[in-house]
Amino acid sequence: MICALMLGRKGSVGFPGKNLYPVLGRPLMVYPLLGAKHSKFVDKIYISTDDEQIMEIGRQHGAEIIVRPPELASKTALGEHAYLHGYKVISEKLKEKPELLALLHCNGATLLASTIDRGVEVLRQNPAIDSAVTASAYNMWSPMRARREDSEGLLKPFVPFETFGDPKEINCDRDSMGDVWFADMALSLVRSRCMDHMDDGLLPQKWMGKKIYPLKQWGGLDVDFEWQIPQVEFWLRKNGFSKSKTPYGAGSIK
Repeated sequence: MICALMLGRKGSVGFPGKNLYPVLGRPLMVYPLLGAKHSKFVDKIYISTDDEQIMEIGRQHGAEIIVRPPELASKTALGEHAYLHGYKVISEKLKEKPELLALLHCNGATLLASTIDRGVEVLRQNPAIDSAVTASAYNMWSPMRARREDSEGLLKPFVPFETFGDPKEINCDRDSMGDVWFADMALSLVRSRCMDHMDDGLLPQKWMGKKIYPLKQWGGLDVDFEWQIPQVEFWLRKNGFSKSKTPYGAGSIK
């Protein structure tokens, strides 16, 4: 059994109502739902939320609702704890552990069903791999370029340059360190063992385990601020979405 588990809570601070924000005529959360719904391998879809509107939209797309406890829906609650709670509920409902979990976010719209399917095939062919996650290259955000503000209000390297080698050989070209891949949060396809032993996983997304396969794409992101919406719309249009159609054909417009 392969299940999708999507998180989305009511109380966003940086971008209130982001999960329901209209993007190409649909709430943002519909896009990861469509990806799971049209996957060849996903058998059941669950949504963990405290938001009644999210619940209703989820039901319209065939998802089962997991009512998230208040302590897991606060501003300070960690996604890993909400995922673990959802995993335990799903395992109890199924009376078995799922083979794989497609972990999604309501605000992670840059996902296609074919990407989920590719991840399933990778994991089934490679039992030693813990997870397959969507990753986008953002070389302009290399840790070499990151800065922090010091006590005097001045910018200093966030990471010592010596971490990357001889500082004399480092240059300012954004591609000089090679591609910089970020897990873009559209999809984390994980084995049950990752959930059972989450504390053993790599930071910051411990649910991914240690052996993480990149499902490479471009421009992926989870939306935290309103100014990111144009990038998501651009990505969706480039991947076959519009107000009147989706890449999944007739009957998948909503």
